[in-house]
Amino acid sequence: MKKLYLLIITLFIAGSAYSQIVYEDINNTAIYEFLDELANNRIIELNSVVKPYSRAYIAGKLREAQLIIDNGQRTIDNGQLIIENGKLKTKVSKRLVKDLQFYLQDYQLEGKMIPVTYEHKIGFIARKNPNMKVALNPLAFNYRDSLFTFSLRPILGVQWMTNENAAEYHRWWGGGMFGYIGKNFGFYANIRDNEESTPLAKPVYFTQAQGQVYKNMQSGAVNYSEMRGGIIASVGWGSIGIMNDRVVWGDNYHGANILSGKAPAFPYIQLHLNPAKWFDFNYMHGWLNSNIIDSSRSYYIDGVYRQTLRNKYIAANMFTFIPWRGLNLSFGNSIIYSDININPLYLIPFLFYNAVDASRTNYADYAGSNSQMFFNISSRQIKYLHLFVSLFIDEWKTSRVIDPNTSNFTSLKAGFKLSDFPVQNLSLTAEYTRTMPMTYDHYIATTTFASNDYVLGNYMRENSQEIYVALAWRPIRGLLINSSYTLAQHGDDIRYRNNAGYQVDAVPFLKNKTWQNSAFGLSARYEFVNNGYFFVQYLNGEQLGDVKFNPEFMIGKTNTFLCGVNFGF
Repeated sequence: MKKLYLLIITLFIAGSAYSQIVYEDINNTAIYEFLDELANNRIIELNSVVKPYSRAYIAGKLREAQLIIDNGQRTIDNGQLIIENGKLKTKVSKRLVKDLQFYLQDYQLEGKMIPVTYEHKIGFIARKNPNMKVALNPLAFNYRDSLFTFSLRPILGVQWMTNENAAEYHRWWGGGMFGYIGKNFGFYANIRDNEESTPLAKPVYFTQAQGQVYKNMQSGAVNYSEMRGGIIASVGWGSIGIMNDRVVWGDNYHGANILSGKAPAFPYIQLHLNPAKWFDFNYMHGWLNSNIIDSSRSYYIDGVYRQTLRNKYIAANMFTFIPWRGLNLSFGNSIIYSDININPLYLIPFLFYNAVDASRTNYADYAGSNSQMFFNISSRQIKYLHLFVSLFIDEWKTSRVIDPNTSNFTSLKAGFKLSDFPVQNLSLTAEYTRTMPMTYDHYIATTTFASNDYVLGNYMRENSQEIYVALAWRPIRGLLINSSYTLAQHGDDIRYRNNAGYQVDAVPFLKNKTWQNSAFGLSARYEFVNNGYFFVQYLNGEQLGDVKFNPEFMIGKTNTFLCGVNFGF
């Protein structure tokens, strides 16, 4: 295994392209939203099926947009900026141009992506060492010379919320750093300590809050630490790295249904290849937390029971083909396997894992693993409009399609986002998610599609549906005003068990609604410096059904007011 890793790293070192890779936190939604807007305006091309993006990728896209805007023929029509670059003719608002200039300031350290004209904005030059600078936008200590680049940034934030039931808080603090060595190596790390007056994301909860591993305090509050990081070797056509992070697969604007990033960060090996403009490939092999005790390896010592959990892994790949500008066709598969050591079969990035698993176990169901397939179509061929469909398949039989009394185990998400049309700085998003019974579950507890008991797929889990509609307005640089409506429904929780006395593929979809949430939201976020923003939100909601699915203070009819501030990611 060590020789394999050394061989792969050697191949990457042999590459001559200038490439440095570290990854941007998926919680930094502002930059992800801005890239999406640029792509919907057809200023840039964007493959949004796999997140997080690397900072080099983001810097390259910002630079691409800047070149088009700076070098295209510019005319003014009714206060709108019209960019003509060859066949491309795009109307962009002055606000979008200011946002672009704003975000460029945060990506000056990414190799040669950003021009030196922005260099003076990086901060105050240290008198004794001109390579050291203290930046105010974003707040950071930076160092750069011909070999080594380093950035150290603080993390700090607080959120307060109140409604008719209670007042709650969440505070966090810590630090993050990233850097590059030479042309081919990058590293990053991020740690934050959190305290919540009440947990917001238990495994059973239907909330968008990210899953955590909580430590209970005597006051009733919870504390937890979250650590992300990785080291990556890269060249111009690809990268390989070892990371501990959250992963999102599948286009979405309100929670992915393939890999959602809901589960706590877990360690994984990632391979990314982009050898041609029309082809992109992603692979990962991760170490999941089964939360199931392995009694054969657990033992007592000095009166203490030493617990050892059963091994659990995930291997997954995603192939993306781009036949025409703006059309991305993606498909892939994954497998959850356990109770054995790492198997070389699942370290081969390009395989169909269900087939090799069947051969490995001689087609014995109880000896096998849990495999999945997924498809994603993303179209930005119509200017200003992003259309997408994401399909997750756990089990599929053709006979179930024609039988109205049975169903396949699937999750479907479809939606669109209309940006800057017909009114500039205004966007409309609509999204529908439908997840059939049994989809993320499995009759072997160690191979469920979950880690730390949090589902890896959509936050609503199986036997559920969600409608989400949002109207967003960006009147000035850095300010986002968003109004939204969400209707989420969940049916009976019937476990996937063989020989349980019922037909697992005949469980009716949402026959009994055990939980429902309807909510109108109005929020505002103002990013005054890169990675620093204020936010406020008002949420009028009604949650009905089983009280176990949400924090107590959100149950029933509520009018919740939320505000806070955040620095850093």
